[in-house]
Amino acid sequence: MAWICPECGRSFARQGQQHYCGKPRTIDEYIAMQDEAHRPRLERVRAVLCGAVPDAEERISWAMPTLWRGRNLIHFAASKKHLGLYPGGEATAVFAEELRGFDVSKGTIRLPWDRELPEELIARIARWCRETYGK
Repeated sequence: MAWICPECGRSFARQGQQHYCGKPRTIDEYIAMQDEAHRPRLERVRAVLCGAVPDAEERISWAMPTLWRGRNLIHFAASKKHLGLYPGGEATAVFAEELRGFDVSKGTIRLPWDRELPEELIARIARWCRETYGK
């Protein structure tokens, strides 16, 4: 029997299935909606990205926290097994050697929750996105 979320009305196969009821309006709301155990790491990635690109605006785009400067520069998001970083396919190609050992596909970097966060690499990727895509 399907479970229907009482807040958004969507139907799911599993009772109480985790999902988004509507889109968060701010990055603070996005992080608050996530698993409590993952919030500190999401805040840390946010701090690293904002520190690397201080002139970028924080937004929600594609239902994900996003740094924006004339266009989307880089997104990040929580998943069940990892924190996703989404700098785009060109960025993952440019940083391919440094990303060796991480689960990477075109435009996506998956950072496992239980692995040390490569903060300096994340900052370099964010700065590259600012230089390449920013206006």
